[in-house]
Amino acid sequence: MAWTTINQTYATPQHKNAWAHLASVNAWRRVNPDQPDGVTNVLVLLALAKATNKQAFVSTDAANNIVNVYF
Repeated sequence: MAWTTINQTYATPQHKNAWAHLASVNAWRRVNPDQPDGVTNVLVLLALAKATNKQAFVSTDAANNIVNVYF
């Protein structure tokens, strides 16, 4: 993927269910649910990017799940 602005983040109380809307593809992408701590940590970074109005580098897997985020 690439550097992008995070338009919104979303999570539900269900186990490992977090999403982000990425400006670069104008679409919602799910945070990869393979690791519970990974979902939390990635969602925190996505929310921080949104809150500080900074771009984040987001990479996705073949299923378009977010697997890595950094600034």
